[in-house]
Amino acid sequence: MNLQRFVDFKEKIVNNVSKVIIGKENEIMLIIVSFLSGGHVLLEDIPGMGKTMMIKAFSRTLDLPFKRIQFTPDLLPSDITGINFYNQKTGDFQFREGPLFSNIVLIDEINRATPRTQSSLLEAMEEKQITADGETRKLHMPFMVLATQNPVESYGTFPLPEAQLDRFFMRIKLGYPTKEEEKIIIKKNIGNPLENIKAIVNYEELDYLLLQVSKVSIHEEVMDYLVNIVSQTRNKDGIELGVSPRGSIALFKASQAYAAISGRDYITPEDIKMMAPYILNHRIIARGVNSIEDSLQLIKGIVEETEVPLENI
Repeated sequence: MNLQRFVDFKEKIVNNVSKVIIGKENEIMLIIVSFLSGGHVLLEDIPGMGKTMMIKAFSRTLDLPFKRIQFTPDLLPSDITGINFYNQKTGDFQFREGPLFSNIVLIDEINRATPRTQSSLLEAMEEKQITADGETRKLHMPFMVLATQNPVESYGTFPLPEAQLDRFFMRIKLGYPTKEEEKIIIKKNIGNPLENIKAIVNYEELDYLLLQVSKVSIHEEVMDYLVNIVSQTRNKDGIELGVSPRGSIALFKASQAYAAISGRDYITPEDIKMMAPYILNHRIIARGVNSIEDSLQLIKGIVEETEVPLENI
């Protein structure tokens, strides 16, 4: 396992995407972790924060097929999964693939589609396949959904149910830039900044990284630490719905990927501390917690309360 390849991969992606997305190196790193873990990302923030721009820059950097779907109330499940149509030339039915048959899929404003359309993503995101007219078809690999939603809007939106939220590997927020960063953003957005993004990673490199990342190991005591954090979310007062085993697996995979891009072939408690707020914040239901900021603070509090294994492991 060549750890330097993981470190170089992270550096290349962060530097390339940072040409158009200023001051968001941590958020870019989180998307890299999700990609290496085979997970999907929900970017939740107010309009105009660069969510869509970041996703487009990321897909261009990887040089993978990319599709964008604008979710609207009149969108049907078949519009995104595909449909069987009658071909008069051949006299037979043929399947026309929907935009989900791509490697990187941007779903813009996911909460604007009806629950029926939202639910058509469940199978694709969890099992990397879609079923249309009784026939199951595998999606292209690697497959990653990056969805955006604006938390401040309520008119014409349909909140994501818990089952849908749980399919997302991470939920992250970009946040406002600093004054200095905003000046750079204004200057860089004269013209089309995405023209400066060129593909810098080939498919062979991606294939190697995706296969090797699962070889990152974890000590038994560190695994106990991870499980203890998840268990706290199920027993803490005020939390009505704790993190499921899917969340535990996601936290483990994220810690593996974060350790690898940090140049290590083993997971430390610091890796779990770093990843837990982003992996777990959308997997809980708690009284008085309505925003992503509140959820992040709640998870960070749980992490701080959980006893850390000794350094001699």
